[in-house]
Amino acid sequence: QVQLVESGGGLVQPGGSLRLSCAASGVIFSINAWGWYRQAPGKQRELVATITSGGSTNYADSMKGRFTISRDNRKSTVFLQVNMLKPEDTAVYYCNAVGYLLGYRPFDSWGQGTQVTVSS
Repeated sequence: QVQLVESGGGLVQPGGSLRLSCAASGVIFSINAWGWYRQAPGKQRELVATITSGGSTNYADSMKGRFTISRDNRKSTVFLQVNMLKPEDTAVYYCNAVGYLLGYRPFDSWGQGTQVTVSS
């Protein structure tokens, strides 16, 4: 089992910034890729960005420019820096990790999400 715990969400004024974190724990052999997703009220969950263990990143077209994904492999942690926040960024942000447990068993795990609210 792999547990993912997000943190860093909260209430932010438009134009502000946030840095979200997601830490993985468990009997992990490797994390091959991380992802950040978000789900706004009444909308489907959507991709924000992904990053591989090697550092290759991919962003949804609408997320390019204000969002930066990074990771610390040693700490099994992924980050999402969000700048110039807009009210439409209000959503629950989820992290996802895929990789292998000891014994080379694959996993695909999700965190429980952290709420980001952008409002004045």
